[in-house]
Amino acid sequence: MTIYIDNDAMPRPLKEVLFKVAQREQVKTVFVAAFAQNVPFSDFIVSVAAGTAFNGADDWIAEHVSEGDLVVTADIPLADRAITVGAEVLNTKGEFFTPANIKNALAMRELMEELRITGEVTGGPPPFSDRQRIDFTNALNRYLTKRKKSFR
Repeated sequence: MTIYIDNDAMPRPLKEVLFKVAQREQVKTVFVAAFAQNVPFSDFIVSVAAGTAFNGADDWIAEHVSEGDLVVTADIPLADRAITVGAEVLNTKGEFFTPANIKNALAMRELMEELRITGEVTGGPPPFSDRQRIDFTNALNRYLTKRKKSFR
């Protein structure tokens, strides 16, 4: 298993969690962004500069992810692409996208985009919170524990 991180907009507190998890679990973790990012020196942590093309990091992840991998992203279209190949997808709020909920998430994203374009909705998401960090960390740890048990 490889963990792929959509690192272009990943909150710093979650990067720290992911660095620690990669070391503790000794799992290959690939941080993908438009430009090279500073990551700790480790046999398990890699930084990939995917280039500045529109959705370059998303495209790179979609081309490399495979069944059984984990993708960490808040990008719903990327989540859909990863699910299509059999990967698991965890968002930055600690929630998993699944085949059962991804189409609703895509529809909601499209609706919100339309509302923003028409000016009916303004502003962006609320600031990243400690609650989100805790929820994300708990979800990631539960996932890794469950995965370890399934390989015994």
